[in-house]
Amino acid sequence: MSDRALEGLDDRQREAVTTLRGPVAVLAGAGTGKTRVITHRIAYGVDTGAYSPGRVMAVTFTSKAAGEMRARLRALGVEGVAARTFHAAALAQLNYFWPSLAGDTMPAIVDNKVRLLAHAADLIGIQPDTPTLRDVASEIEWRKVTMRSIDQYVAERPNGIGRLNVGRLADLQRSYEKLKDERRQVDFEDVLLACAGMLEAEPHVARAVHEQYRHFTVDEFQDVSPLQHRLLELWVGDRKDICVVGDASQTIYSFAGADATFLLDFSSRHDDARVVRLETNYRSDAAILAVANELMRGRPGALHLAAAKGTRDTQSPQSLPSVTAYVDDESEARGVARRIAEQLAAGIDPRSIAVLYRAHAQSAEIVRALADLGIAATVLGGKRFFELPEVRQALMELRAATVAPIATGFVETVRDILRSRGLTDEPPAAGGAVRDAWEARAAVLRLAEEAPEGMSLREFTDDLLRRARTQDEPSLRTVTLATLHAAKGLEWDHVHLIGFAEGQLPIGYATTFEQVDEERRLAYVGITRAGRTLSVSWARGTRERQPSRFLREIGTRTLSARDGSSSSGAPGVRRAPTRRTVPADDRPGRRG
Repeated sequence: MSDRALEGLDDRQREAVTTLRGPVAVLAGAGTGKTRVITHRIAYGVDTGAYSPGRVMAVTFTSKAAGEMRARLRALGVEGVAARTFHAAALAQLNYFWPSLAGDTMPAIVDNKVRLLAHAADLIGIQPDTPTLRDVASEIEWRKVTMRSIDQYVAERPNGIGRLNVGRLADLQRSYEKLKDERRQVDFEDVLLACAGMLEAEPHVARAVHEQYRHFTVDEFQDVSPLQHRLLELWVGDRKDICVVGDASQTIYSFAGADATFLLDFSSRHDDARVVRLETNYRSDAAILAVANELMRGRPGALHLAAAKGTRDTQSPQSLPSVTAYVDDESEARGVARRIAEQLAAGIDPRSIAVLYRAHAQSAEIVRALADLGIAATVLGGKRFFELPEVRQALMELRAATVAPIATGFVETVRDILRSRGLTDEPPAAGGAVRDAWEARAAVLRLAEEAPEGMSLREFTDDLLRRARTQDEPSLRTVTLATLHAAKGLEWDHVHLIGFAEGQLPIGYATTFEQVDEERRLAYVGITRAGRTLSVSWARGTRERQPSRFLREIGTRTLSARDGSSSSGAPGVRRAPTRRTVPADDRPGRRG
C-alpha cells in the first residue's frame, strides 16, 4: 500500500513524502505539486503505520482547499484525517470544551461585522459611512490576528481612518467589543483568540488536544498570522511532528496579518528541521518561468523554478510571453478580447483562458469588451455557482422530480427540466445575464452527462447538494476573470495579465518598500498561473501612466514587445517614476 503513495513522485517530492518525522519545512514553488506532496505524505504515513488517521491534523486556509485535501486523501484510501481551516479546527475545539468549562453553550458567531459596527457607532453618537465601516472591520481583523490590544493599535495608527480621528476610532472599537459581549457573540478572530486562551489557561484541555492530534501539516505556511502561529504552537506543544509547506514568493496577504518570516525562519526556530525545496514546475512552459524567475531574482526565500522534462522549451521571439502597450483602458480591453476571440477560434477551451487584474474595478471594461464579441465570462468573487438563481431553481425541480417514477434515463429528465427553464442546444449569441444563465444550466446538464453509469436521479441530486455544501463547484465553459488575490491556487493554460502599469500594479497606495514588494509577489502569482501562453498589457490612459517598474526589472530578454495601438517602442524597458503622490497612510488591504 505504501508504494501507491510514492507513485509518480520526483526525487524531491519523494524525499518530502518519506520524511515522516518532523520538524519538516517543504519550500514548494508555484506549480511544483505541493498539495500532492501533502496528501501523499499523510497517506504514506498511514500506509506504513507511522500515522493513525484520527491523530493527524492537516490545516489550510480555505474550506475549498480543505475539501480538496479530503477528496485527495479519500482517493488514496485514507479516511478520518482532520483536514480543516484554522478557524474550523479552533471552533470544533471550542464547541467541544466550552460547555464543560463555562457551563453554557458557545456564543454565536457575528454574521455581519459591518452591521454590528454600525450599531456600535450609533451607541457612541457617530455615523461613519459604509466604506469607512468596512475599513474599520478590516483593521479590527488585522489588530486581532497580529495580537495587538486596542491601545497598542491606536499608538501605531495616529492618523485614524477616513473622517474618524484616532480617538473616535478607539472609541468605536471599544463600543464594538462591548456590544458584542452584551449580545454574547464572538467574531471569527475571537474564535482563534478564545481557543488559544483556552489551551493556555486549561492544562487538561491542552493535554486532551495533544493526545488527540500528534501529527500536524500546515499548508500555505507563508500566510500564517502571529495569532495562527501561536495557536499552532499550542496545538503542537513540545512535540516535533510538524510539517509546514509554503512559498515565500506567494505571500500576498501581509495586509491581513500574514507573516512569511515564520516560514523563512522555520529552520532557525527548529534546530533539527529538515528542509526540502521543490523547484520543478509541472504547470508552466520554460518561457513563462523565465519571466517569473526574473521578477523574483534576489528576493528573500525566492525559489528558482525549472520546467519539468517534456514541457515546451520555447525561446523564439514569436513564442515568448508578450507585453503590449495601449492608448487607454478601453483599447486594452478590446485588444485583449480580440486575442481571446482568436484563441477561441483556434479551438482553445474557454475554461483554459483567464484575464487577471489587480483590482475589481478593472473588470468592467474587459467584461464589456468580451460581451461585445459574444464571449461568455465568469467573474470570480461573484455569487457561488450553487447560489445562482438558475441553479437553485433547477435543483428544486430536480428534487421534486425524484418522487415520480422515471421512464427514461435520469439524464433525459435533467435535460427536459433544464430545457423548460430556457436551456437551448446552442448558447445565446450575446453575452450578459442571459448567457450567464445559459452557462449555469449547461453546467448542471454536463454534470448529469458525466455522472457514473447507473446513478439515479436521487443520487444525482444528493451529489449536487453535497457539492454545494463542500463548495465543489463545476467549471463553467467560460473565460475566467479574476483579481490576482482570487487567482491564487488556480491555474489556466492561457493567461492575460492586464493593467501592468504604475498605479495599477504596483497599486497607487503601495508606497513603502514592503508594500511594493507585496505587489511584486502579486505579479508573480499572476505570471505563474499561466501554463502555455502569457500576455501582459498596460494602458497609458488620460493620466499618462507609465509601464510598471516590474516590467523594467523583468527586462526584454524574456518578454517580447507588441504594438497594441498608436503606442510604440518597447514598453518593458521604459523607466518608471519613483515619486508617489498618494498619501503614505493609505495601506494596502483596504477592501473594496
